[in-house]
Order: sequence, then structure tokens, then C-alpha cells
Amino acid sequence: MKPTKQTEKLPKPDWLRIKLTTDGNYAEIKDMMRTKTLHTVCEEARCPNIYECWANRTATFMILGDICTRACRFCAVKTGMPTELDTQEPERVAEAAEQMGLRHCVVTSVARDDLKDGGASIFAGTIQAIRERVMFCRVEVLIPDFLGNEAALQVVMDAKPDILNHNIETVERLSDRVRARAKYARSLELLKRAKAMNPKIPTKSSIMLGLGETFEEILKTMDDLRAVDCNILTLGQYLQPTPNHLPLVRYVHPDEFAALKEEGLKRGFRHVESGPLVRSSYHAHEQTDSAVAAEERELSNV
Repeated sequence: MKPTKQTEKLPKPDWLRIKLTTDGNYAEIKDMMRTKTLHTVCEEARCPNIYECWANRTATFMILGDICTRACRFCAVKTGMPTELDTQEPERVAEAAEQMGLRHCVVTSVARDDLKDGGASIFAGTIQAIRERVMFCRVEVLIPDFLGNEAALQVVMDAKPDILNHNIETVERLSDRVRARAKYARSLELLKRAKAMNPKIPTKSSIMLGLGETFEEILKTMDDLRAVDCNILTLGQYLQPTPNHLPLVRYVHPDEFAALKEEGLKRGFRHVESGPLVRSSYHAHEQTDSAVAAEERELSNV
């Protein structure tokens, strides 16, 4: 990836101040991840909410290793060619979920374009392993696009995750610049196919703001997601991980995030999580509870 120079660093606004909490829960979870040789997107992607989430005993597991075959220009995860596939990883994730007493577990991964199924079988195995160990735990998966491999998506959907999440990340105009190998239309097609495979499983997606998109383009992306019956939407502020990543164009004010939340709800999303520090899996349990309640209200009004 070629360095992207930012001529002037924007001052961080007050609403992005993060409270650092490194209490017993944080330290315990960090130690558990190291002991079980597990990875979390919280660490690998330098999520600003790691202190809050780990202190509350929540984490997003990142399977299929910690080396991604893509080099998306917004992402801090290491890139390169993975050397192995750990078939025992699903069981260790399930053990950690059981140890943490999770009732909502989020599982994501690096992109593994080197694998024929993109790692879909490991996703399915992880869902099954968690269900066997933690009976009442909901499982949300945040999957890559599998390069459009419909059979790979079917493997994941056959495992019946409680939430199927795939992030579109940005508006169509910026997509090729922001994402490596991923395509805007392919992401929409994946969400559409997931609904066709199992209409009862809620789908979810996320948009980063502050990369140069317009308000109208964000609304258009919302419309595109609703056209494939995406149910849950998260909107958050892009933060440049290193000087070599895409430069930040602007900080989006909380009032604009609030306005976008209203626009999303008007368009029929069952839940919209919108704010500067929001990430795809931030408060995932509460997002799902809200979406389920919204669906129940819809059905009661039929």
C-alpha cells in the first residue's frame, strides 16, 4: 500500500474522547485471548471501544488467523499471505465464549481469498461449536464477500447464524478507492442472496463516515441496502489508523449522526446505531434486541 499523505492533521473533537478502562475484566479477557491463541478485531483493527467493551466482558472474535489477503485502505489488520488454516479454532472460540458467559457472540474474520471457500466452513464450524457449548448464546457473524462465491455463503447460512452481517463500508463512488477487491454491487448481492437463502435471518451492514461522502450519497446507500431488505444499519466515524491509510476528510458532528439515524428509521431499518464511536459490533446485543422488538411491533400491526 502506498503511503497517503495528509497535509494537515485535523484536531480531534471533544466528542471523540475515549475513557480508558483497564480494570480486572479487561486484563482477564486479554490474558484469555493470549492463552487460547485467539484474535479479536478489537485489537487487530485498533477499535476505539476496546476498553469499554472488554471491561464489560464483550469482544468480537476474529477467526481464520490475523493475516488478511486484502489490503483495504481503511483497515489496520495485517496483510499478506496466510501460512496455515487452524481447524481447531472454532472449538477455542466456543470455549472462550463459554468462559465469558456470553449471550451474544460476534464472530468476524480476515479475508482469506487463498481458500477455495474463503473460510466459510470455519465460520460454520464456529457457529456450531458455540451453540453446542453455550446453548442460549446468539451468534452474529460478520463475513467477507467470499469473492461472490454463492456456495460459500450457503455454507454459512446453512449453519443458521442469528444475524448475518456484511459491511458495505462506504458509498458507491468511493468504494473502489476504500476497499481492496471488494465491490459495492457484490456486497449488495451477498445481502440479497442471504435473504433469499433464509428470509428469517436478519441482515446487517455498516457505513463509515468522514471519507469524503456526501449526505445524499449516504441516503442513496441506505436506499440500496433497504432494496435488498437489510434490517440493521450501523454508522460510525472513520478514524485513520496510521499515516499510510486513507486520510480523514472530516469529523462528522453527532447532530448529523442523529439526523442520519432518523433517515434510516424512516426507510424501514429495524434498528439504526449511529454515532462517532459506533462500530459494526458495538452494542451488538442491544442492536439485535431492538431489531427483534421492532419486528414484533411490525407483526402485531399486520
